[in-house]
Amino acid sequence: MDTQSLQAFVAVADTQSFSRAAEELHLTQPAVSKRIATLESQVGTRLFDRIGRRIALTEAGSVLLPQAQRILLTVEDSRRALANLSGQVGGKLTLATSHHIGLHRLPPLLKQYTQRHPEVELDLHFLDSEQAYQGVLDGTLEMAVVTLAPHPHEQLQVIELWRDRLCFTCAIDHPLASHAKPQARSHTHPYTHPYTHPYTHQETLSLSALCNFNCVMPGAKTFTGSLIAQRFTEAGLKLPVSMATNYLETLKMMCSVGLGWSLLPEKMVDSELVEFNVDTAPIHRPLGYLVHTNRTLSNAARRMIEQLEAARENKEAQ
Repeated sequence: MDTQSLQAFVAVADTQSFSRAAEELHLTQPAVSKRIATLESQVGTRLFDRIGRRIALTEAGSVLLPQAQRILLTVEDSRRALANLSGQVGGKLTLATSHHIGLHRLPPLLKQYTQRHPEVELDLHFLDSEQAYQGVLDGTLEMAVVTLAPHPHEQLQVIELWRDRLCFTCAIDHPLASHAKPQARSHTHPYTHPYTHPYTHQETLSLSALCNFNCVMPGAKTFTGSLIAQRFTEAGLKLPVSMATNYLETLKMMCSVGLGWSLLPEKMVDSELVEFNVDTAPIHRPLGYLVHTNRTLSNAARRMIEQLEAARENKEAQ
């Protein structure tokens, strides 16, 4: 049982397509089919059912898949361990990050990293944090820099680098803007809501009063969305979500045009939005990196971690 046949088998199982697996492996479709046929001959049973254009694992294929993935990871891990002996920093670094962190936190770090280590092929994936976690767990990603889960998996090493304060925010002409914090008021965007005086600072809102207004929020299954929902659930309240998306930049746009209030990272609150007062403790979300505890990291990944740690230490020292 050779690793090339196992790679083809895993690729077809993941993509449910011989043609897409061929593209992923940079092979022809007949070459992939030949490798699958060889593997089926070796194990003495069919691994895929081909019904029309649909490809599905047989029972034997479902049994073999996790074992094949484990074998390939072990082989790759051994290759990395041997390559690390040379001390060279090169090869491929498969790194995932969320869209928000990739836009607002990583650019200067990535620029510095690529300048220092030009021999590294950076394979950067923009994924939801939840997908990135799964990718590190199943071995398809070497590391990820994302929003951290409330309860990390025991097989993952998770290190917090930053904390985002989530701000209650709305459009400058939203009724809730009358509760804007003093530092959030702007003379460049005059407040013209007909029911309140310009930027009149009212009493702090309660969570229950806030629930009288529709909001736009991160998806309920995201780490950030669940963190926010937990605060309201603990108060016996249900968030009045009118729209949801996993992309914070899209949330900001929807909030700025008046589709509802939201909770956004402090760095995103600009002249199009105002932050308003709510009677609750600050909500923070942790951001950081994660790697698998059983994986031998490449020299490229080790250098990336060193740079991330150095950036955190420099910020703490400021």
